[in-house]
Amino acid sequence: MLYPTIGELTKGEFNRYELSLATARCARIVTDEYVKQREEAEKAQTGNKETDKPINTLISKELRDEKAVRTAIRRIHDGEYEIVRRPEGYVRKVVEEEKPVEEPIDFKKMFAEDDGDEN
Repeated sequence: MLYPTIGELTKGEFNRYELSLATARCARIVTDEYVKQREEAEKAQTGNKETDKPINTLISKELRDEKAVRTAIRRIHDGEYEIVRRPEGYVRKVVEEEKPVEEPIDFKKMFAEDDGDEN
């Protein structure tokens, strides 16, 4: 039997299709993290074989040793990522005190650009 179960991951709110989409999106995020850490580890290499650590030791053990899908499932189950219904995707990272940033709109500038197009 697989752990965690589909019921535990979806909590009765999402179907299997939505769960698979969210897991795939989260797995892409995990893969991107791995690629970024690998690139940073390769840049940290000085070229001296005696003093340089192997690249594998500079990459997070979780990203290095587990498959991306397995890591994604664990992160969804542990609450690091939550499944949400959105047009841009089915998963988002849980961030404490998430506040939207609103930029003021300069209406004068916006209308000045429109006036020039009419002539």
